Amino acid sequence: MKQILVVLITSAFTILCRCGTEPDTTDYKQYMRDLVQNMSSYAKNIHPGFQIVPQNGPEILTLDGTTTGSPATAYLSAIDGVGREDLFYGYDADNTLTPAESRDYMLAFAALARNNGVQVLTTDYCSTPAYVDSSYSWNAAHNFISFAADSRELDRIPTYPVQPYVVNSGTVTTLTGAKNFLYLIAPDVRYAVKDSFINAIAATNYDVFIIDAFFKGESLAASDVAKLKNKPNGGTRLVIAYLSIGEAEDYRFYWQESWKDNPPAWLAGENPNWPGNYKVRYWDPNWQAILYGSTNAYLDRILAGGFDGAYLDIIEAFEYFENSGKWWNPY
Repeated sequence: MKQILVVLITSAFTILCRCGTEPDTTDYKQYMRDLVQNMSSYAKNIHPGFQIVPQNGPEILTLDGTTTGSPATAYLSAIDGVGREDLFYGYDADNTLTPAESRDYMLAFAALARNNGVQVLTTDYCSTPAYVDSSYSWNAAHNFISFAADSRELDRIPTYPVQPYVVNSGTVTTLTGAKNFLYLIAPDVRYAVKDSFINAIAATNYDVFIIDAFFKGESLAASDVAKLKNKPNGGTRLVIAYLSIGEAEDYRFYWQESWKDNPPAWLAGENPNWPGNYKVRYWDPNWQAILYGSTNAYLDRILAGGFDGAYLDIIEAFEYFENSGKWWNPY
């Protein structure tokens, strides 16, 4: 009788948990895969060739989340690139070598992506010229394209090297044809007006720009994006828009001030490392409706603006929910 009672109580508890606002913990990685795959299918249906690049959270590249697990083929087929921060520099602190154990762990996932036809884009945080040189050469040895950022805020064009690593005068239509990229998503820190920012990066010869779709809260015009697509040394480049899908940001067009006192069900805890950024229950249809599926949705604005792709950040949000809302900060 006791055994039957235990089974009944356990079953009831399981049902209650699964009927709540959050999925079973074993689903967090798959829910993120599903979101990326659905956004990719949606965007590519509107704009064939649109590039989808999720950043970090490499564990969803395999079905069991390990470096030796079976590749998540449906997910890999849906993406064109993967972004990876801190591979060789910046994991514990900027301008510092990433510990070998962490580097090798990230490298294993990056190699898996590369071997499955997905372009790897790495961002190392270093400024010492010798470190910058080694970052570029080490990444190139693995057939990754990379960017050595001298500011974690990603608010400026590095002064070293003077020209992008492996300058390329050819036309770039996909990530696999790119030799380098510029990652700059906080331009209003350095540039007072939009035109100054647009003119500054347009004058460079990077093959790919990863930039914010907004400047001081205003959407970049399609004409701005079009101007950025031509390289001064000939050929065209890709212009890809940054989009956080694992956190909501209180400075975005969709934010409502009432949410701080009366948050919607999909809004979770504030990121202590980035104030104003809030983890989201990314599987919730109401959050996903903010991201894509209507004229005013974030991805739809990016598509309408003429961007060539979307750089999807905070993929690793699944870790927050797997850890019951506990924050982890490697820096």
